[in-house]
Amino acid sequence: MIEVVTEPTREVHEALVRLVPQLSASASPMTLDELTAIVASDAVKLLVARNDDGSIVASLTLAVFPTPTGMRAWIEDVIVDEEARGRGIGEALTAEALALARAAGARTVDLTSRPARESANRLYARIGFALRDTNLYRYSFSERSGAQRAG
Repeated sequence: MIEVVTEPTREVHEALVRLVPQLSASASPMTLDELTAIVASDAVKLLVARNDDGSIVASLTLAVFPTPTGMRAWIEDVIVDEEARGRGIGEALTAEALALARAAGARTVDLTSRPARESANRLYARIGFALRDTNLYRYSFSERSGAQRAG
């Protein structure tokens, strides 16, 4: 079952604290205040998937925002628990996110996925995402701050 999180509950917080390290070893554990800010944001929808027993086994973050060229959407942090992979949960989460983005008037939906995440990349291609010929740049405040301090 897929649902949009509307309340920053302890259950959701604990699930994300458990799931996020499966996606990023460098991410700091999320605080309840950070979860509250995500849920309160008008531009963001946090989706979770529940197992048959009701436990949260996956999450996805969808950001929908206006730009001068039209409404855009971005999918971030798709995480399916290692124990729940291969059961179509990632596809169901992504399909729901696409439906929400379309309903909000998004012209496009973008996402990134590391090449090493082979099954995720196959999923995205299978459901219609096209690999773009573009450069992705990242500016990291923490790295810049460290370099400035060291210099």
